[in-house]
Amino acid sequence: MPNHATRATTPDLQAVVPGVWGLRNVFVNLYFLRDTSSPLEPWVLVDAGLYGSADKIRRQAEAIFGPNNPPAAIILTHGHFDHVGALKTLAETWNVPVYAHPLELPYLTGRSSYPPPDPSVGGGAMAALSFLYPRKPIDLGSRVQALPVNGTVPFLAEWRWLHTPGHSPGHVSFFRESDRTLLAGDAFVTVQQESGLAVLEQQQEVHGPPAYFTIDWAQARESVAKLAALEPQVAATGHGIPMHGEELRRQLHELSAHFDQVAVPAQGRYVGHPAVTDETGVVAVPPRPEAPLPKWIIGAALVGGLGYLLLRDRNGQPNSRAGHREPRGRYARRHRDEYEF
Repeated sequence: MPNHATRATTPDLQAVVPGVWGLRNVFVNLYFLRDTSSPLEPWVLVDAGLYGSADKIRRQAEAIFGPNNPPAAIILTHGHFDHVGALKTLAETWNVPVYAHPLELPYLTGRSSYPPPDPSVGGGAMAALSFLYPRKPIDLGSRVQALPVNGTVPFLAEWRWLHTPGHSPGHVSFFRESDRTLLAGDAFVTVQQESGLAVLEQQQEVHGPPAYFTIDWAQARESVAKLAALEPQVAATGHGIPMHGEELRRQLHELSAHFDQVAVPAQGRYVGHPAVTDETGVVAVPPRPEAPLPKWIIGAALVGGLGYLLLRDRNGQPNSRAGHREPRGRYARRHRDEYEF
């Protein structure tokens, strides 16, 4: 598993480590997990991609586990639109339960919308487009239930879950101690998710959680520190290509040590004033930033960013900025004239 891969050099479906397969769904990842003790162990789907992707997910599951072999459950890192798009269809088709953290349940049972995204942070096309991203809840009814309070993962004896909030109230990550494999969700990611071009290219580098949806930066900082302390050998995240080894740990520790400088935006709706949530959903959110996002950014992002993403040109040349690390704001300002919209 190289740490210099790009979208052009990796297939959409790839084996990450034994018992873990990752599927890229346009710009978000989901994972198929099975304990390694036996090929007869049940398997679990972690996250459910974008709306309209149910058929693709089922086909890939059959390619791995064979036909007529549904998962034992679907387990969520969190419930943002790009992680639950095919959830209702898959859960109903397979007739399986869904598990999530208790603080994520209001957004999965129709009780609360998520806090509004902040398109003013991040400086890229994906961030600028975020005002369009769905945030209303889905309603799974009694099909969804809370993860066990003791940290065990249903049907996966080798794994445990950790509460890693900040990006969302009930965000969780999953860790397998035996080989130090981490499924981080969006607690941190391995691509600069705010940038349309970075999402297209998918160069491997550790970044903080996608800024436009992160609602509590103090919690996000603590979550990154918690995951860095695990010293993972492999990290597979909600966005970007999995990373491994010493380079992964070096970049993750760098992110943790300098989180305020390299991850937290200089200003934004939730910077210094987090959204307030509880077990019922959103209680209060800070007001919008006074300065609206410039219309030229929004318009150009709609035309250029979405076009770039959906075309998914796999013939581009690798970019020489692989492994580059610098604060979000400085990176965005320096490259805006080159390719940001």
